[in-house]
Amino acid sequence: MKLFGQIGKVRAAQARVAAHRAELVAPAAALLARGERHPLTVLGVASGAGFVLGSLDVHPLRVPGLSPLLRSGLAEAVAQGVRLLAELGAGAADDASA
Repeated sequence: MKLFGQIGKVRAAQARVAAHRAELVAPAAALLARGERHPLTVLGVASGAGFVLGSLDVHPLRVPGLSPLLRSGLAEAVAQGVRLLAELGAGAADDASA
């Protein structure tokens, strides 16, 4: 009986993952499209973030307690922040070219 309960939990978790993946398809596609239109902006944001993290010698696994935070909601917040920066950079690039 316990095995069937575990199988049910696994299937429920798989359904949740599939639903969340479906939610992320459109924003991820839009972000990739913006990255293709403005590759230097995306590269600049990524290299700037990498430089800052490298300068501070920050690695997620070296900071106690940060790894579980990254697995929870912090990774989503960071992704939203990076997307916002990319959008602002793309908007500034559009304004400059107009």
